[in-house]
Amino acid sequence: MNVNRKKIMKNFIEIIEGIADEEYQKRIWIRGEGPECDDFTETVCHFFDDGDPILKKYRDFGITENQYIVLKKFRKAFEAFHHENYWEPDSIDSPEWTRITEMAKEVLISLKGGDLKQPSPPLKNDLDRKC
Repeated sequence: MNVNRKKIMKNFIEIIEGIADEEYQKRIWIRGEGPECDDFTETVCHFFDDGDPILKKYRDFGITENQYIVLKKFRKAFEAFHHENYWEPDSIDSPEWTRITEMAKEVLISLKGGDLKQPSPPLKNDLDRKC
């Protein structure tokens, strides 16, 4: 089977860009102003459906060990947010969601080849959670 890993990574990065962009979330997820058609639930589904296979074979997708660590840390935090807080429109203004958007920005910097100046602090129970 011919897998277009570049296209898969491009789509995955676009998902993370949506998680990192609070203006996009307010415009699309909350106000539904389009032209995009997206919401938090779709984003969660796409992130894990697309991301988990990438994480399993990250080297096949050109992801370095350092990028993998940043991405895996983000995945844990995003999953915890989803399970512990779920999504209500007012969640977008919570400190927990702000932390998720900041971590998503770190992932984007890492995946696009930038340097992380100051990674976010670990989540409570970060070391206890399993992916």
